[in-house]
Amino acid sequence: MRRFTLVLGGGGMRGLAHVGVLRALVDHQLLAQEVVGSSVGSLVAAAWCAGMSIQEMQDLALALKRSDLFQLSPGTFARKGLRAPSVYRPEPLEHFVRGVLGDTAFDELERPLLVNTVDINTGTQVFWGSPGLRHISVADAVIASCALPGFLPPHEIRGHYYVDGAAAANLPVSPIAGVERDLVIAADVSARGRVGLSVHDEGFIAVYARAIEIGIQRMDGETLRRWVRPPLLLIRPRVWHVPLLSFEHHAELIEAGFRAAHGVLDGPAPLPPPEATGVFPRTRVRVRVVRERCVGCGACIAGGSGQFRFDADGKAVPTDPTPLWSPVDGLSVMQCPTGAIEVERVEEKGAGRRGRRLDG
Repeated sequence: MRRFTLVLGGGGMRGLAHVGVLRALVDHQLLAQEVVGSSVGSLVAAAWCAGMSIQEMQDLALALKRSDLFQLSPGTFARKGLRAPSVYRPEPLEHFVRGVLGDTAFDELERPLLVNTVDINTGTQVFWGSPGLRHISVADAVIASCALPGFLPPHEIRGHYYVDGAAAANLPVSPIAGVERDLVIAADVSARGRVGLSVHDEGFIAVYARAIEIGIQRMDGETLRRWVRPPLLLIRPRVWHVPLLSFEHHAELIEAGFRAAHGVLDGPAPLPPPEATGVFPRTRVRVRVVRERCVGCGACIAGGSGQFRFDADGKAVPTDPTPLWSPVDGLSVMQCPTGAIEVERVEEKGAGRRGRRLDG
């Protein structure tokens, strides 16, 4: 059996897709030897590591109501104004997490777990469950990891105050870099799409959350672009259209995670060999730049990926029109301010080829 680490990233309620990812992994008899989680990913990871079945997690997820996790704290704002610690009260989330995990200690879990947090005062990224950091309850670590700054107050653990690990890495793969593992499987549920979003018209909370998300996506993208070992299989459920704190898409999110994981694992070469390097799966794509839209701003070149260059007219052109791309190679498409870059998947079919446009 392949020895691999599972990494579950943050993404608000979109993290329910992780339940579907876990179901697909179980279908393929892929059981992680250890799990790393951030924010909602840490809650799903902790529940699974504590022995909760996939069906139990799914039932719990489908029954979730907004009031179970988020209740506004207007009294605090009335008293403290801009010095109020958060938009939402901490008690509902804390009650829910402790109800799921109880007083379980890290040493009592069925499999090793790392929970990603950040000390809000020192800026130190802390992975609870690491050697020397196993002396608190799993619930406290998860509550801290879910404390998205501004939305929920920092969580106090033994005199220090911790917030959502997304402040340092939303997809916390760094503890596994260079570690002797056959494979890392990471599930990214952040909102990456650009078409169909209307965050600008959804109020302060939505704009603030999206701004944070854009920043952490850039950080995670750079980490993945430099990734070498062990080989990393990236699963990205199509959940970008779901608002961060939406409670109207639970079943859809779980199904999206299930489909995305199966889509990767059922591919022609789903698991990279242990000696491989970089990020997978890799797909042959066709890249073109719509010249009428290209303004020659150089955004696709500035990242240093080498995927584009300028022609004699100052327009961007792909250095390879049919490259083999990993999931992180599409960042230049998202960075194009005019949407001039179009990409479609090239699939072999008999002696010919057919294309399928990529989006999101």
